[in-house]
Amino acid sequence: MKHQSRQENLIYLIVWGLLFAAPLLSLYVRTVNDPMLTFDWTEVFLVWRKFAVFLLLFILHNVFLAPLLVHQNRRTLYFSIVAAVLVAFIIYQCSSRPDRPRGHRPPSHIVEGHRPPPPPDEHRPDMHRPDMHRPDMPPPIVGEHDILAIVVLLLMFGANLGTKYYFRSRRDHQKLLNLEKQNLEQQLEYLHYQINPHFFMNTLNNIHALVDIDPAKAQETIVELSKMMRFVLYEGDKHGVPLTRELEFIRTYIKLMQLRYTDKVRIDLDLPAEAPDKTIPPLILIPFIENAFKHGVSYKQESFIEVKISLEDESLRFSCCNSKADVPNQEKGGVGLANVRKRLNLLYDHDYALRIQDNPDVYTVELTIPLS
Repeated sequence: MKHQSRQENLIYLIVWGLLFAAPLLSLYVRTVNDPMLTFDWTEVFLVWRKFAVFLLLFILHNVFLAPLLVHQNRRTLYFSIVAAVLVAFIIYQCSSRPDRPRGHRPPSHIVEGHRPPPPPDEHRPDMHRPDMHRPDMPPPIVGEHDILAIVVLLLMFGANLGTKYYFRSRRDHQKLLNLEKQNLEQQLEYLHYQINPHFFMNTLNNIHALVDIDPAKAQETIVELSKMMRFVLYEGDKHGVPLTRELEFIRTYIKLMQLRYTDKVRIDLDLPAEAPDKTIPPLILIPFIENAFKHGVSYKQESFIEVKISLEDESLRFSCCNSKADVPNQEKGGVGLANVRKRLNLLYDHDYALRIQDNPDVYTVELTIPLS
């Protein structure tokens, strides 16, 4: 906010600096082009004196009047004060005109009651010009220069208001962006809190099942779980993690899940052998894989889960295909695809592609996201 205020004041300083420099440059150019002329500071000071009046009025409007309308929306008070300032300026402008003497005295022959007869019309052609100023009439109250000065003052006030509204809109836009950023971070943090407990719940359920089936594998699973917990605790709250770490997390997770099921469940995992030095939001793909294990594994019939990740043109393509069990896993919890899609919208806006096919026997998810 302070930066934008400095920019606004700098614009005013440059504009007024150029205005006050203009008479100096004009007189200098004229003296250079005409050697008969000399540089006369009196002429410059006369122009500066007129500019000084406008500068004082600008400072009054910029500091005290314009904020009433732009920031406080007090229209009645603003226009009332501006009208009073205009009236005062008109009185000052008309009273300071050099062509308007303080006291006007008619010619002596009128005072004495004698008026010489006018010459014939043919000798006074100017008598037919109604716009010709008569010497015995006072000058008009408001002249052309006065009207021009009033118009300039109004334009100056309007330009000042326009500038302030422009910087106000920029400040409001920046505030809106900051609020949206804070809201995005809060929503992502909320989604992280949803993902992590559900993931640990499923993993602990797997360990509980393995304790009775194969204690040795249960011990191995605990070691793998500790690695995964380290990743979730230290990497899960970051905006991005190395792609290699995320791929290793997925590989470990599926390896852990394979320990729980028999050969009736075919699990295929196809990950790239090498990954570039890119980052990816942590745990962005795990919900789809969890969903596949939850709804695609059957203990009564053969089932399958196929997970494939490929890298193409600075983007990651993820696909997860699973069979649909007659009786899905009844484990509670889960972040749900709606929340996953919401997280993708927050992270990538519309710069991603998610395609879901829910067929009678097969469920397929295809996701393409950019890599950074």
